[in-house]
Order: sequence, then C-alpha cells, then structure tokens
Amino acid sequence: MYKRIRDLRNDAGLTQKQVAQYLKMSQTGYSKYETGETTPSITVLCALADYYHVSVDYLMERTDIKIPYPKKI
Repeated sequence: MYKRIRDLRNDAGLTQKQVAQYLKMSQTGYSKYETGETTPSITVLCALADYYHVSVDYLMERTDIKIPYPKKI
C-alpha cells in the first residue's frame, strides 16, 4: 500500500507537503504513510482514494484496477 500511495503522489507531480495539507496533517505524519511506519486510517484511505480518483482496494493493492467504485446517491 505504501508504494502505491507514494507512486500516485509522484505521478501527480505533488509533494508530500501538498498531500499532507489536503489531508489536514503534517508533512512528517504523511511521510510515515509512504514509508510504512504508520498505517493510514480508513478515513485517510478514503480521502486519498477520492483525491487520486482510485478505489481503496487499489490503494491497498487488492486490485490493479484504478477505477473507483460509483458513489452512493
């Protein structure tokens, strides 16, 4: 999961600080997600999935399909 989070950020041309600001957290705290030192909460995983337009399953490496699920109406 940690590699996917880092790769998505790099592919988007974003810094850790930019993503951390989106998540309303410190850059240091966010960097721990990318190194695997800390596991993101489900709330953070959902926020990252929405931000990158992928599914949580993709972030967690349960699938290689990036397309997010349809949202509830």
